[in-house]
Amino acid sequence: MAPNTNSSTGGLTRLLTVIGIVIGVLTPIIYVLERNLESLYVFGIDELHEVAKRGIAHGGNDTAKIVEFIVDELKVSHPKYVNPRWNVPEEWMFNNAGGAMGGMYLIHASITEYLIIFGTAVGTEGHSGRHTADDYFTILTGEQWAYVPGEFQREVYPPGAMHHMRRGTVKQYKMPQDCFALEYARGWIPPMLFFGFADGFTSTLDIPTMYRTVVVTGREMIGNLLIGKI
Repeated sequence: MAPNTNSSTGGLTRLLTVIGIVIGVLTPIIYVLERNLESLYVFGIDELHEVAKRGIAHGGNDTAKIVEFIVDELKVSHPKYVNPRWNVPEEWMFNNAGGAMGGMYLIHASITEYLIIFGTAVGTEGHSGRHTADDYFTILTGEQWAYVPGEFQREVYPPGAMHHMRRGTVKQYKMPQDCFALEYARGWIPPMLFFGFADGFTSTLDIPTMYRTVVVTGREMIGNLLIGKI
């Protein structure tokens, strides 16, 4: 029996129509939001840098004291938007992305911003990813190195330094030994999650960690949406 080409063509036409409608609806929404992204942010870049530097001055080489100081200060200045449970083990999880591995604690996550503590006590190295958000990586303890093709010297970021990676740029990076940082991204956060989960699906297959990451990230993003934070 010959295949029903009319049915197949009709199904494809309907699918393309739906895709076209979705794109047509989302494009102006994204365009408007993109032009007004700045008004959606609740954290300031200079503010976070200053808090991190004060935390370093307060805690010295004691990373736990630095993290506690930062979270306490942000909880006072942004009470609705900060997850204060830095000392709860279940709030920390592994993060594997771009070949690098470290521990992560989510301070804030929404559609347009995320703020985390990321680091490792044993060193790591990997691909930064090419993202839809600007990334601000302030070193708290240890040191981060970065490299871009065509250069012959590494970039070095010591404690207190902020490493700004503009949206769409990419680097190789390394934490040669123990290193922890306050990482802040502003822009479109959901597309970054594909990079964040890729290693889990294709390499580590660490389902419990991916599940925990989804639970915590979803809890924070949905919680912020419910109070009007995009």
